[in-house]
Amino acid sequence: QVQLVESGGGLVQAGGSLRLSCAASGRTFSSYNMGWFRQAPGKEREFVAAISRSGSTYYADSVKGRFTIAGDHAKNTVSLQMNGLKPVDTAVYYCAADAVAIRSTNYDYWGQGTQVIVSS
Repeated sequence: QVQLVESGGGLVQAGGSLRLSCAASGRTFSSYNMGWFRQAPGKEREFVAAISRSGSTYYADSVKGRFTIAGDHAKNTVSLQMNGLKPVDTAVYYCAADAVAIRSTNYDYWGQGTQVIVSS
């Protein structure tokens, strides 16, 4: 079992930055791929970024060059640094863990989500 708790969401103006953090408890996330997903109102949940157990990183085209995912094994956390935020980035952001999935939503474990609102 893995428990995930996100933090760091909030309201920011377009062009600003936010850093999301996901704290994992239970089995260490070195056993899992860790992903960030987001869901805007009326839309399906979509992939944002992921870091594999081996440390490889993956990004959606829409956030490449603006967002950075990183893992801290000592603290059992994974972060998502978001720069150059746009109103279209407004969504609830979810942290997820899975032994296999990378870009798909077929993750076994999910956090409760944290709201990000980007004003124009």
